[in-house]
Amino acid sequence: MERIQKFLAHQGIASRRQIDLMLQQGRITVNGATAKPGDQIGGREKIALDGKLIRLARAHSRPKLLMYHKPVGEVCTRSDPEGRPNVFDKLPKTPQGRWVGIGRLDINTSGLMLFTNQGELANRLMHPSYEVEREYAVRVHGAVSRDMLRQLKEGVVLDDGLAKFEQIIDSGGQGSNHWYHVVLKEGKNREVRRLWESVGVEVSRLTRVRYEGFSLPKWLKPGKYRMFDDEVVERLYKRLELTYDHRSSRPNARRGRH
Repeated sequence: MERIQKFLAHQGIASRRQIDLMLQQGRITVNGATAKPGDQIGGREKIALDGKLIRLARAHSRPKLLMYHKPVGEVCTRSDPEGRPNVFDKLPKTPQGRWVGIGRLDINTSGLMLFTNQGELANRLMHPSYEVEREYAVRVHGAVSRDMLRQLKEGVVLDDGLAKFEQIIDSGGQGSNHWYHVVLKEGKNREVRRLWESVGVEVSRLTRVRYEGFSLPKWLKPGKYRMFDDEVVERLYKRLELTYDHRSSRPNARRGRH
C-alpha cells in the first residue's frame, strides 16, 4: 500500500503536486468514493479521474524523457474548451501511463518543454525547493534602464509573491526592440512576462531555450520532439537524487528522434 499521490505519480498520471490539487478538487474517486490526499492504494482498486477509469499499469515502466519544441499557438492542457491544438497531440505513445509535462508555457510562448512518464521526476523538476533553472530568450519593446535591470534582479513583488531573475544577459538588438536572456529558478504563471511588465516594458517575443541541463538545439524544429536515451535519463535521476528503476515491461522501447 502507498499514498495515492505517490501511486498515481508513478503511474504517470501527473506530478504529485498536480494530483494533490485534483484530490482537493474532488476529481478522483476510488471504487466509487471521492478520494482524499493521503489515502492508501494497493493497485487493485478502480480509480477514476473526472468520471473516467484510469488504466493502471501492472508492470514497472522504464523512466522515459523527451524534449519537445512547442510552437506558438499550442496549449499545455489535454482538454481545451476552445478546441485549440495542444502539446500532447504530436508526442509518441507511451508503453504505459501517459506523458506528464514539466513546466507549462502559455499559448504565446514557444520553446523547450520536457515530458516524462514518471510523475515523481516531473515533480522534482518543477518543485520550487529544488531551484531548477529555466532560461528564456526574450525580446522586449521599450527603453530599459540599469535601474530596471537592477530591480528585476533584486526582486519584484507580484500578485503571487516575490519574483526575480537570477541572471539577465544583454543579447543585443536595434531600436526599441532588444533581446535579453533571462534565468529564473521557479515557474510561476507567466512569470517572465509579468516581471518585465512590472517595470513598464512589453514582451514582444518569448522562447524558453533551456530547462535544467537541457538546451533547445537549433536542429529541433517547432512541433518536433527528441527522445533521450536511457543513459541520459539515468544520469538525470542521479543528479536529482532519485532512485532509477531499471525494470521495464518493454526493455526494447523505442528510442531516437522524430
